[in-house]
Amino acid sequence: MKILFPLFTLIVAGIVPVFAQERPNILFILSDDHSAPWVGCYGTSNVRTPTLDKLAAEGMRFNRFFCVAPQCVPSRAGMMTGRSAVAARMTRFSAPLPREETIFPEVLRQAGGYYTGVCGRIYHLDGSGTRNAGVSLKTFQDNKLVTFPDRMDFVEVGDQRRNGERFSAFLDQVPKGRPFFFWANTSDPHHPWDATDLQLDPKSLQLPGYMPDTPAMREAFAAYLGEINRLDGLVHDVLAVLEKRDLVKNTIVVFTGDNGMALPHGKGALYDPGLNTPLIVRWPGHVKPGSVTDELVSGEDYGPTLIAAAGLQAPTRMSGHNFLPLLLGESYQGRKYLFAERGVHGGAILRTDTKANAIDFSRMVRSDRYKLIYNFTTHFPYAPVDSSGMAYWKQMVADHADGRLAAPLDRAYFTMPRPIYELFDLQTDPNELNNLSGQPATAAVEKELKEALTQKMILDWDYLPLPDMAPPPMPGAKGGSDEQTKGKGRKKNN
Repeated sequence: MKILFPLFTLIVAGIVPVFAQERPNILFILSDDHSAPWVGCYGTSNVRTPTLDKLAAEGMRFNRFFCVAPQCVPSRAGMMTGRSAVAARMTRFSAPLPREETIFPEVLRQAGGYYTGVCGRIYHLDGSGTRNAGVSLKTFQDNKLVTFPDRMDFVEVGDQRRNGERFSAFLDQVPKGRPFFFWANTSDPHHPWDATDLQLDPKSLQLPGYMPDTPAMREAFAAYLGEINRLDGLVHDVLAVLEKRDLVKNTIVVFTGDNGMALPHGKGALYDPGLNTPLIVRWPGHVKPGSVTDELVSGEDYGPTLIAAAGLQAPTRMSGHNFLPLLLGESYQGRKYLFAERGVHGGAILRTDTKANAIDFSRMVRSDRYKLIYNFTTHFPYAPVDSSGMAYWKQMVADHADGRLAAPLDRAYFTMPRPIYELFDLQTDPNELNNLSGQPATAAVEKELKEALTQKMILDWDYLPLPDMAPPPMPGAKGGSDEQTKGKGRKKNN
C-alpha cells in the first residue's frame, strides 16, 4: 500500500508514470531579454556566439519560438507550468507562482524520479520585487508564498559566472541511478549592459527597420549585443561540465531566452522582437544535427514536450502542445495560433504619469502570417522597458517633438491614444509598422484572429473584456481610426 498510494495519487492528478529503461537528463539554459535574431546561427553577423552555433549544428534550431509574455516573470511561469501566464495567475510581475500550480520539473521529480535543481539569475517565480518591502514581506512570510525550495531539490541563485561551478555541485548531489533536470539562468543580456570589452563597433552594425538609425541607437544596440557575446561564454562553462562528466550522450540540452531585448519593439511589447527568442535543442541520437524548423512553438509547450521526452504523461491542465514528434523527425501537427499577454512590469504602481513600460494590459494572437494585438491601456504612452532613460530614447523623443522622426516610427511609438487593435501582415511588413486593423482587405483575417483570441481568453479565464467582434469603423468615418492609421492627434512629447 505504501507503494501503490503515491502512484494512485499521481494518476488521479493526471500524472501517469511510465517506467522507461533509461530516462534522459535535461539541462535547461535560459538567457534573459534575448531576441531570436541575435545568435550567429540565426544568420546575423552582429554577434559572436561559437558555443551556441555549435549547439545548433548538433541539434535543432527553432526560427519561430515565442514566449507567452514579453517579460521575465510571466514568461517563465508559462515555461514552467505549460500554461499561459493568465491561466497560471501570473500577469502581475511581482506575484509568486501559486503553490497549486504544478511546474514540469515537479512532474519529472514525482513521476519520473528526477533530481531537480535551479541556479544563476533569480528564477523570478517566488515573488520577484516584493518580498523586501514592508507589508509584502510579511504577507509572503505569513502565508508561506515562497515555494521553490519545496519544488526543487537544489536551489542556489546568484552570480551567473558561477553557473558552471553550481552545476558541478548539483551533479555531485544527484543520487546514483537517478536522472536529473537542471535549470541554469543567466543575467545576460539583461540591462544594464556592461560587457563593453565585447561589443562590436556601433558603426558596423546593421539596424533592424523598427529602430531609428542614430549614433545613440547604434551605441545602445552595440552594448546589448556585447552582452550576447559574453553570454556565449557562460553557456560554454555549463556545457563543459556535461562533457567533462561524460553526460552529453543522454542529456537533452535546451537553450532559449525568456523574452526579447530591452529596446524599441522588444521587451514589454507584443511585437515579434519582444516575444520571438532563440530556441535550440540538442539530444544526441534523437534530434537530427543541423536541423531547422519554422513551426510555431510557444513557451507553453516546453512542459508537455520534456515530460513526454522523459517517457511520462503531462497533467491534463497543461495547455501547451507536445512537440516531441517534431524533435524526433516524426509526423507533427503544428500550431495554428500562438498567444501572449502583457501586464504590470516590475514593482510598478499606478500614477497619473504612468507609461506603458510600467503598466500595459494587452493580448496577442499570431498565426503563420498575421498578428493581432488587443490593447486596453491605450491612454498610457509607449516607452521601452528598462532602457527609457538611455540616450537613444531621449533622442527619439526629441526627434518626435521636432518632427524629425521617420513617419513609420513616429506612428509606431508616439501615436496617442494608441490603437485598441493592431493587425500586421508579417509577410509584407516584418517590422510591424503598418497597422491594417479596420481595412476591408484584411477584415476576414481580423475576424478570424479575434475569434481565436476570444476562445483562448475564455479557456484561460482571462479577466479582461473579450474582443469586439463587430467590424471596426472605417478610416475616415466619424469616430473612426484616422488617429490610429495616420498618426494624428499625437502628443508632442512622451
